[in-house]
Amino acid sequence: MQYFGGEFDIVVIGAGHAGCEAALAAARMGCKTLVCTMNLDSVAMMPCNPNIGGTAKGHLVKEIDALGGEMGVNIDKTFIQSRMLNTSKGPAVFSLRAQADKKRYSETMKVTLEKQENLYLRQLEVIKVDIEDGKVKGILTKNGAYFKTKAIVLATGTYLRSRIIIGEVNYSGGPSGLFPANELSQSLIDCGVSLRRFKTGTPARISKKSVDFSKMIEQKGDEKIVPFSFMNDELEREQISCYLTYTNEETHKVIRGNIDRSPLYNGSIKSVGPRYCPSIEDKVMRFADKEQHQVFVEPEGENTDELYVGGMSSSLPEEVQIAMYRTVSGLENAEILRTAYAIEYDCIDPTQLKLSLEFKEIEGLFGAGQANGSSGYEEAGCQGLIAGINAALKVRDKEPLILSRSDAYIGVLIDDLVTKGTNEPYRMMTSRAEYRLLLRQDNADLRLTEKGYEVGLVTEERYNKFINRKNAIEGEIERIKKVQITNKQEVNEFLESVGSTPLKKPISFYELIKRPELDYFKVSSLDNERPELSYDVKEEVNIMAKYEGYIQKQLEQVQQFKKFENRLIPEGLDYNNVKGLRIEAIQKLEKMSPENLGQASRISGVSPADISVLMIFLEQYFRKKSENSN
Repeated sequence: MQYFGGEFDIVVIGAGHAGCEAALAAARMGCKTLVCTMNLDSVAMMPCNPNIGGTAKGHLVKEIDALGGEMGVNIDKTFIQSRMLNTSKGPAVFSLRAQADKKRYSETMKVTLEKQENLYLRQLEVIKVDIEDGKVKGILTKNGAYFKTKAIVLATGTYLRSRIIIGEVNYSGGPSGLFPANELSQSLIDCGVSLRRFKTGTPARISKKSVDFSKMIEQKGDEKIVPFSFMNDELEREQISCYLTYTNEETHKVIRGNIDRSPLYNGSIKSVGPRYCPSIEDKVMRFADKEQHQVFVEPEGENTDELYVGGMSSSLPEEVQIAMYRTVSGLENAEILRTAYAIEYDCIDPTQLKLSLEFKEIEGLFGAGQANGSSGYEEAGCQGLIAGINAALKVRDKEPLILSRSDAYIGVLIDDLVTKGTNEPYRMMTSRAEYRLLLRQDNADLRLTEKGYEVGLVTEERYNKFINRKNAIEGEIERIKKVQITNKQEVNEFLESVGSTPLKKPISFYELIKRPELDYFKVSSLDNERPELSYDVKEEVNIMAKYEGYIQKQLEQVQQFKKFENRLIPEGLDYNNVKGLRIEAIQKLEKMSPENLGQASRISGVSPADISVLMIFLEQYFRKKSENSN
């Protein structure tokens, strides 16, 4: 029996990493927001790896934080180990990664949602989205409650018609032993939403008591902890070690001997999995020449014996998994607490979305996270944040927040999904960003906090902190440009002692630190008037000075890029009227409905010649429109 449950500005379906960010953003922007989750214990759950950040993913978390999101704040409260990755390379690819106490991460995020004004967290299964005349009207839950709403954020993760697969065993089920959402898919299909089937998986969890760590390589956290959130200046915490070990020929022999029982190879799994996070059986079969593969043994929290066996995701039968894991050095007596599994689930084709993450054909319906065909907590979180912001702006009749490829990794991710689509679960990588020297994690606040403040999500406290940091950076750069380092004997002796050539004439401190072998920190003793500044400010000054030439080149490239991005395409343009466009280009452009010329240029099947034709047409179109208005 159906009954009226109430009215909300925004309903968020799902309380994973995307749902949490979407709900908090919407509520903090003043919208009455309902969050529906299958299980209240699954809020911000980590069903796979117990960490936040990593290569390129760390950039996303920093950007979420800079815009006023919660992921960075939450991991800073609950991490058990922190490491900066890729430090042997340039600062553009430095990536922060933190091991989480996964239970505390979930609990802390749940408390944040519960305490948030305007936010209502409920354990409800949504079975239907109510769409009328192409516009969102409400949702219906399994218990019969109908909630009226102006906007919906679909953040269903891997729950839609999800199926667990372990060897020959398969059954309807959600991640980590939770229930699947079996009815919502059909409702979306009935509304004209195109769904596809993707797959992901997770390794086994094993008992700490059964592991011999003496046979493994210990991996400690960094001595200097770099926070994810710009709200934290520094963090101190006792850290827990992770461990590295390797598979061997015996491991590979077990896998090859049972490969016919692998659902990936016997046809049981027909859906597509993440290429950049393959199962161990996939690694062994695809890279037959490799004698070993890395295995990371990571604690799942401070108060549990469960260890995550990173790098050994599998869907092999349980008894094969036991034999396989026990061939690995240090895991000879491993006791499996949770069996590895693959999970198949429904997700949408993201090319149905606008850059705002709103569906092109359904007003008020937004998609976010793994429901959009992406993988990873960080990829989910940033989409949830943008979807939540834009749902709130939609409710207020304001223009959406669109981040371009030159603004943020978030902009790259969303543009890739919406413009190019994806045939496999999408993972963010630094190589996907053309302007990655500009899109560093250290300057995420300088790029994005102003935007977060303008839409009403960034608090006054955060904004003031950002302004102070920005002023400190700019002030220090101006100061060191004026500081002159003379060619005195003691100065040259010092320079020679640090492997640098002596000065022949005075030089500014700013120019001196540009030398490859020097930096702001190494020669700070030569600057007698240096002010007291925080480490992150000094680091930012150092990067901006050392890479000034490269940064300037990328800024020039961005100016060219923005010429195309700022050339808007009229909504509903009939491409058949654009003389000179090829038939394939017309079909692709009509299907994708790009919002600007830049987005049109990135559509597969649209050539540079087509873009030139379209550019000329748009110039004539807007000229005529301007003449008619006058």
